Amino acid sequence: TLQRYTAATLEHGMHPPISPKPEWRALMDEMAIVATKEYRSIVFQEPRFVEYFRSATPETEYGRMNIGSRPSKRKPSGGIESLRAIPWIFAWTQTRFHLPVWLGFGAAFKHLMQKDIRNIHTLREMYNEWPFFRVTLDLLEMVFAKGDPGIAAVYDKLLVAEDLQSFGEQLRKNYEETKELLLQVAGHKDVLEGDPYLKQRLRLRESYITTLNVCQAYTLKRIRDPGFQVSPQPALSKEFTD
Repeated sequence: TLQRYTAATLEHGMHPPISPKPEWRALMDEMAIVATKEYRSIVFQEPRFVEYFRSATPETEYGRMNIGSRPSKRKPSGGIESLRAIPWIFAWTQTRFHLPVWLGFGAAFKHLMQKDIRNIHTLREMYNEWPFFRVTLDLLEMVFAKGDPGIAAVYDKLLVAEDLQSFGEQLRKNYEETKELLLQVAGHKDVLEGDPYLKQRLRLRESYITTLNVCQAYTLKRIRDPGFQVSPQPALSKEFTD
């Protein structure tokens, strides 16, 4: 809102953030390298990923719905790399897994802590004193508050082939590890510990969204059945449409 924008601008102007220390930048550069490598190794180099993605999410169905201003793919015959950003993110959001948001963070955190356990203190210092780093992790924490690997597991159980089930379990394990490492760095016991208002709002909508997720998963299973046929419906009368 305009009120929040004005308040944030005034606060920033009166209390400019401190400049990041060189060692903070060095850790961020190292994290970026590790996170990028982890992300690409799964999304682009893991041979099971594309089949899993198209089975576990409604990406294929959305591509047929023609609901956007542009096609979901830049090239009709292309793979993951040809997907536009919106269908790529939207597909994972539907299953409450949000993979493009968190994938790579866990590997980066783990790398720094295994390299030197004292890095956890530096990361906490960065979180407490560097606004850019804090906002980045707070946004990630918010995504984990909205996510639910249990819902993603329902999609897997109903839609994913047996030989790909273990891959989905591996990704969900990665999800949980990343979440725990994030909470360690932020010094929180649970997600959105610092924003109880948003946490309550998300809890209130939980039952409604979960119901929609289950309905969607079973609907996808039904329409992907080779024997499924759409029953023709009578045309709406002109009086009704007007």
